[in-house]
Formats: sequence, structure tokens, C-alpha cells
Amino acid sequence: MGNNGLSSYIEPSLSYSSSLLVEAPGSIAAVRREQVALQQAQRKMKIAHYGRSKSAKFESKVVPLDNTKPAEEKKRCSFITPNSDPIYVAYHDEEWGVPIHDDSMLFELLVLSGAQVGSDWTSILKKRQDFRDAFSGFDAETVANFTEKQMSTISSEYGIDISRVRGVVDNSNRILEVKREFGSFDKYIWGFVNHKPMSTQYKFDHKIPVKTSKSESISKDMVRRGFRFVGPTVVHSFMQAAGLTNDHLITCHRHLPCALLAIQRPPVHSLPDL
Repeated sequence: MGNNGLSSYIEPSLSYSSSLLVEAPGSIAAVRREQVALQQAQRKMKIAHYGRSKSAKFESKVVPLDNTKPAEEKKRCSFITPNSDPIYVAYHDEEWGVPIHDDSMLFELLVLSGAQVGSDWTSILKKRQDFRDAFSGFDAETVANFTEKQMSTISSEYGIDISRVRGVVDNSNRILEVKREFGSFDKYIWGFVNHKPMSTQYKFDHKIPVKTSKSESISKDMVRRGFRFVGPTVVHSFMQAAGLTNDHLITCHRHLPCALLAIQRPPVHSLPDL
């Protein structure tokens, strides 16, 4: 699947996220209403996080809805530096931490999260289109039917290790099994967080863990179901990428918008315990 196909499942999440930041042109009253809405949302978050830990102390300062500030002046997570590649900065600003509910996109992020182990996100993001082309836009039904010859061709043509290719094909079959049981991969994976993103309150990037008890429990269940390349560290990276957890630092300009997405998303009917 090319870029046009991908935009069909990325753009709804990103456009929804962007709508939280854009001021209504020429309307002071509209801007004020959005600021009041932010204050109300922040009060809800303060109540939700009260008493968790000292690091979870909520900042009550209202974040201005200012899209006029140049991108380079925006406060970002500290792992984004002046030397960071623009493709990585864009990924941080537009995708990381945004809740994703499209099965194909979730499949893609699971694969990319596994591929970046031993590498880095910048390198993987630069190969992202190759992964999409190699695995048919991450359509699980199509990938599940890849033959051994097709897998060998993908490995040689796109420079992806054959064991990784086989792992993606195996995981596509596991996703199909999950979809038959839960209705969608989305319902399965989001069921682990009760269909609501977790919003953390980290002030420093060295405090962000590489795995958590939640990623360990998800990994354990996925391994039990036959998924490959889904260790706790990979799963935690996937959770961050797919917005199951909002690990933007509280000083980052993306923390609040991602947190508001968690608050405003309509509730989903609970599923049986996993």
C-alpha cells in the first residue's frame, strides 16, 4: 500500500489531534472557550493523578493554544535534540503517543517496534515505506497468504532478514486469530488498558522505563498466542507508538494534546478479561 492508502488510516487520528491545537480564526470567544475546556480537562487529570507519586504532581498552568510559534521553539521531550533527524522530530510531533485504533496501522507499529531493536527509530522510519510496500500495507489477510517464495523475494528485495519476514507473516496469522476471537486486533490490544490510554507524568526522559508490568503482561499473553518478536521491551515501545501510553514528558508540547485525546475518546464496551 502506498502513501495514499496509508493516509486513510493515519489522517483521522492526526487531524483529530491537530484540531485540539488550532485556534478558530478571528474569534477571541472561540479561543477562550477552548482555553476553558483545557482548564476543565486539566482539573480532571489532576484528580485522576492525585496521590500517585511525587513525580505525578500535575502542572496546573494552562498551555496556550499557540500554533504560531516556530516548530524549533516548541518544548519537546528531551530525547529530541537539535541534531535529531527531521523525520524523527516529525514522528514525535505528529504520531508518537496518538491513540491508534486501525488494525493495519497497529500491525505496522508492532512490526516497526520490533525492527528498531538493535537499531534506532530514525533508521526504521527512513525504511518505513519499504516495510509498507513489502508487507502490502500491513493488511493481515494478504500477508498471511505469503508463500515461502514471496518471503524470500521480500527478504532480498527490501533487505529484511528472512527470519524477520517469517515472523511478520506468522504474526499476521496470529492477528487473524485474534480478530476472530475479539472482533479486531484493536479490541484485543486496547482491552489490556481498559480501552483508555495511560497518561504518565514523567519530567525527565531517563525516568521513562524500557518496559513496565503492563508491557510484560501483554507480552506474556501475545507469546502464549504464538506472536513473535513481542518481548516486554518491544511491546512497551509499541504501546508508546500506538498511544496506549502517553509517555511524552509533562514539559513537552505534545503531552497535553495526547492526554486530551485519552479524555475525550468515547468509552468502549468492556470485553471479557484477557
